[in-house]
This record gives sequence, C-alpha cells and structure tokens, in this order.
Amino acid sequence: MPLKTYDTIIVGAGIAGLSAALYSSRQKLSTLVLSKDLGGQLTLTDLIENYPGIESTGGLTLAQKIEKQAKKFGAEFIYGEEVKEIAQESDLFIIKGIKGEYAGRALILAFGKTPREINVPGEQEFKGKGVSYCAICDAAFFKGKPAAVIGEGEPGIEAIELLSNYANPAYYITSSSYLAGEEEIVKNVVNKPTVKILTSSRVLEIRGNSKVEELVIKRGDEILQLKVDGVIIEMGYTLKTEFLKGFVELNEKGEIIVDELGRTSREGVFAAGDVTQTPYKQAVVAAAEGVKAALSAYNYIRSKRGLPPVTVDWKAEKKKVSFRL
Repeated sequence: MPLKTYDTIIVGAGIAGLSAALYSSRQKLSTLVLSKDLGGQLTLTDLIENYPGIESTGGLTLAQKIEKQAKKFGAEFIYGEEVKEIAQESDLFIIKGIKGEYAGRALILAFGKTPREINVPGEQEFKGKGVSYCAICDAAFFKGKPAAVIGEGEPGIEAIELLSNYANPAYYITSSSYLAGEEEIVKNVVNKPTVKILTSSRVLEIRGNSKVEELVIKRGDEILQLKVDGVIIEMGYTLKTEFLKGFVELNEKGEIIVDELGRTSREGVFAAGDVTQTPYKQAVVAAAEGVKAALSAYNYIRSKRGLPPVTVDWKAEKKKVSFRL
C-alpha cells in the first residue's frame, strides 16, 4: 500500500516545529508533524515572561495554543514518534520512525537539542516541578529561596553565577575537583557569600512531594541532604543528529547548517530552532526560524509545481466579493 504523501513533514513539536506547522498549514499545504512529545524543551519552563505580546504563560500552555492554531488550519500530529532514518526517493522524502513510515515533498527538521540528564531517582518525576535545565529561563523563580545548580564546566559555572543573583543559598554541585570557566565568572562565584560550592560531589537522588524539596548528595564518604526549592541541571546539551550524517551538512558540533532562509545543504530540506547552528537559543528566535523554514518550504513546493516564489508581504488573505448594482 503506497504511503500517504504530505506537502510538508515537520520533525519536532517544540516551538520551532509548531510555528512551522502553523505557517505551513496556513498556506494550505498538507502538513504532518512527527514528535516524541508536545512542546519539547518549552515544557521544562513553568513560566515564560519574555515572549513578545504575552505577559506570562507556561511553556506547555504556549505549545498547546500554537498546536491548536496549527490544527485549525489542518495540520496533523503524531506523538510518541521518533525518527530513525530519512531517505530521498526522487522528489519525495521517506521518513522512517519507530511507529511507521511517512512521505513528504518538503521536510523541516526542528527536533531541537536534548539537555543532558543526570539519571537519578526523582529527576523525571520533578521535571517542571523544580527540576529545570535552563538557568536563564528559570533562575529568577528562586529569588530568596534555596536552590542548586548541578553542572560541569562552563555551562555549570555560568548557571551558578546567574542563580546566585537570586537564590539564597545557591549551591553548586559538581563532580569535578576544580571549577572550569571564564576567569572573571569563576572569581565572582567563589567570592559570593551566598554561593556554597560542593566539588567532587555527585547527586544520588532528588526528593520531594508535589515539588522538589531536597537533594541527596555524596561527597567522599559523606552523605549530605540539602533543602532546596529547585534544581537547575546544566550539563550541556546533546544533539541526536548522527542519523543525518551524509544527508545534510552538519558542523563540528553536530548542528544542522542552514542559511538565512532556513535551507539546508539538501534541496527541499529545511531546519529551524536549536538543532541548527543559530547561536541564540531562545523561544522567540526558534519560533521565527520555524516560520522562515515553513515559508521557504512553501516556495520550494511552488517551484516544483511551476509557480513563481511568493516574496510579497505575508498578510492574511481577505475574502473578496463583488456586487452588481
């Protein structure tokens, strides 16, 4: 049985993928979104206060609103799907996932980066309930409260410097025996009286009831129990782009290389959000990149149909009527 063919297939339902789905379906392209979950890293943030036009919202709430908009224009979603392989057959892209196979005329890769986890009891349970993976997103929520950063290297030291502006005390837990990072940042962290540094330490468990309440730490032969309201895990991010090698061009970090229009090295394949080399990993930036990728995909499909590209203002279509007087 032949596969159903979509105009656009989007891999990932974070804010980049959702924004791409909204614009793709709005342009009357048949659109399919494949994703492990809804929202991606966006759902790790309880409160967003820097998204233009929205005073405050939860990450999941924002994702659900965009999903609803995209569905309104006909976008289809399949969750629990993880893409394992992508191949090109003539002008079609064949996507093979753990659930099935799909065919599309254009492909948008927007599955983002995955924060490295510490894989201890309580981590999964308290995601979004005190466990965060983004200091710049959530440090301010722990103002005047005890909180901790679990980190390594520069990501960790930058996160604890940021958290120390809000939390009291601000614990820094690292398995390293030394602090690595920019000299001025390290000095600032070491000299702050509210910062408590625990080197050569590892987390055994994150505890709580409805939210994070305690960290269990092993330091040498000593077991410590720290009362905290939040934990920010900053171990860096990992990109699961190995399956794309040879399909699109990647940089030395494994990020997908795109141009200013979201185009990859392969015609008909576009990318947006944290999976690309764009340096600013912020929700509003990812959303804008998703929009650019979708509009580029739209023009690509138009070209395949012998139609000229659309380069004028993308204003909402208005219904026109005529009256005979």
